[in-house]
Amino acid sequence: DNSRMPCGLNGAVYFVEMDMDGGVARSAGTNEAGAMYGTGYCDAQCPHDMKFINGAANIEGWNSTSNPPVGKHGICCAEMDIWEANSRSTAYTPHPCSIEGAYKCEGRECGDNLREGKSERYDGVCDKDGCDFNSWRMGDKSFFGRHDDFAVDSTLPLTIVTQFITNDGTDTGDLVDIRRFYIQDGKIIPNSNSSIAGVTGNSITDSFCAAQKSAFNDPDDFTKQGGLKAMGDALKRGMVLVMSLWDDSLSEMLWLDSNYPVDKAESVAGVSRGPCKTTSGAPEYVRAKYPTASVKYESIKFGKIGTTHLAETSSGGHGDDEFGDDRRLRETPVHI
Repeated sequence: DNSRMPCGLNGAVYFVEMDMDGGVARSAGTNEAGAMYGTGYCDAQCPHDMKFINGAANIEGWNSTSNPPVGKHGICCAEMDIWEANSRSTAYTPHPCSIEGAYKCEGRECGDNLREGKSERYDGVCDKDGCDFNSWRMGDKSFFGRHDDFAVDSTLPLTIVTQFITNDGTDTGDLVDIRRFYIQDGKIIPNSNSSIAGVTGNSITDSFCAAQKSAFNDPDDFTKQGGLKAMGDALKRGMVLVMSLWDDSLSEMLWLDSNYPVDKAESVAGVSRGPCKTTSGAPEYVRAKYPTASVKYESIKFGKIGTTHLAETSSGGHGDDEFGDDRRLRETPVHI
């Protein structure tokens, strides 16, 4: 249930290749807390704000004035974003890495946006951009949003189904396709199709990703880091389920629901990712205006294709318009 999620927030359900024990085994006895107490987290952004990495305090080079505070080291691992969304925009995104499991990074291999005055984002061990399927960004601005002007009404509960297709139809084959559909009010809603010139399809394949990167003039770090095969290999090794609700002090969630990067015109292919204003995602604003924002996840299942989704999704009631404040949308024509 995403109805209480305004612009600037992200309710996420995803998998990361962190250690199941939270890093206890690899810490050589220095980490006695484990996953139960939140240690061992990693993702494809190679976060530097983890207080402990492999049982050691990330104190070297700690910068307490940064937002968020960060240390010299990051912790990287493959990430599969099943669902990142607020009530205005959504995306699902694989982020493969060239390393296996949780990896403590330093310097260039972390792929930092800015280090020693230059960007190293595409020099690291993980694909930070990923290959995202965001319906709005892929050209369908009437697919996902608040109320019944949209194919998927984000003010009502919905079931999200993600299918991982291999080259030989077995659990051990190479991953070649990640498909998505929705169920709402008992109806199956196929994912939207791309209408971007040169990019076809409604699911994530290696060819889709290569075409998308070319159409949007984005660096193709996805292919460089191994593409879908690398993502599938990480899933086969085992990944940990993460659920979160977060705001974004670095890019204000504009990469999900607004125009990003902000120094490019909205008319440039790939820049428009949702209907929200570029001023709508500042954490201090979001926290002050929407202190009761929330998201609900339930009935999470995995299994053979066709066995996991419910036949019916309760229609519930329309979300409180407090969380659909249309004043936070850009003035360009959009469905609201």
